[in-house]
Amino acid sequence: MKFHWFLPTNGGDGRQVVSGGHGVEHGAAGRPASVPYLGQIARSAEQLGFEAALTPTGAWCEDAWLTTAMLAPLSERLQFLVAFRPGLTSPTLAAQMAATFQNLSGGRLLLNVVTGGESHEQRAYGDFLDKDARYERCGEFLSIVRRLWAGEEVTFAGRHLRVDQARLQQLPDPIPQIYFGGSSPAAGLVAAEHADVYLTWGEPPSAVAKKVAWIRELAEKQGREMTFGLRVHTITRDTSEEAWAEADRLLAGISDEDIRRVQEGLKRSESVGQHNMLALNQGNRDGLEIHPNLWAGVGLVRGGAGTALVGSHEEVADLIEQYVAVGIEEFVLSAYPHLEGAYHFGEGVLPVLEQRGLWTHPAPAAARASVPFGSSKAAS
Repeated sequence: MKFHWFLPTNGGDGRQVVSGGHGVEHGAAGRPASVPYLGQIARSAEQLGFEAALTPTGAWCEDAWLTTAMLAPLSERLQFLVAFRPGLTSPTLAAQMAATFQNLSGGRLLLNVVTGGESHEQRAYGDFLDKDARYERCGEFLSIVRRLWAGEEVTFAGRHLRVDQARLQQLPDPIPQIYFGGSSPAAGLVAAEHADVYLTWGEPPSAVAKKVAWIRELAEKQGREMTFGLRVHTITRDTSEEAWAEADRLLAGISDEDIRRVQEGLKRSESVGQHNMLALNQGNRDGLEIHPNLWAGVGLVRGGAGTALVGSHEEVADLIEQYVAVGIEEFVLSAYPHLEGAYHFGEGVLPVLEQRGLWTHPAPAAARASVPFGSSKAAS
């Protein structure tokens, strides 16, 4: 099992739900997305045992490439799961950028490919393809990039992309893993052919099991195997009562007007996964525990991942085991705020999973001396 964290470049971080994504403007945040603060999150996540940190992409957040390049020197081992949109950059340039990042960071790059779920946002970047065409172009893009990373000279003429005698002088070592998500039929085909890790949002385990089976079958037809990951928030505390009190506090900080406004925007989304998230919360405050210890309150005002694992450290570990049982091996997590949330999960849930023999800290013992949250060293 691998656990990854999240860098809140979408307007910053705070003690309330900060929205953003899928055409939704980010909400108020008390902590700007500065290099010192994001660096503090990155260093803490690394020390606690998270292997990578996802950095989002879109007009609603800071650029993921530039942000992570600035943060890489502030940590030692943490990998960066950089989200990027393949239609906005030439495949040769993107392959070169990834190779440079990988080689100069010491192999710390992972790539989260985002085709763009909202046409109006894509048009703002000058991309006027419809959704299915974007997935088709994405497949062409990844075919070119993978061949370049393999050291080939590539001449390619597809429906959307064309390169002639493209070749990289510096190859990435190792080749970055491709993370990919999407719930539409077009997304499934691209994932099956190109993804190393298929990511899905935190639906109940039974729904996740169906999605894993769907993608696994498509991949097998391509003669491929892949890993599966879950993107979800966390609210974990020493006791169940404390965790649910925190969920109630977050919900109390969301106004009915914010829910109405954001839900109206999200209903116009072209993303199948986003509509799955909306179906879980129904746009209201009632019945938000959609599965034992799985809460859909975040999705009332946030695009994208809209559910959270809520409970005591043991209860959250139990729910994680349910996801593992249906094929999930990697977890991309977040919380509000992200700094404190990393410690709640890293010092609460990860030791439980370690005791159960399900997880091992990725760093050598000598490199993970305890840095208590709030100490001068942790806050440096």
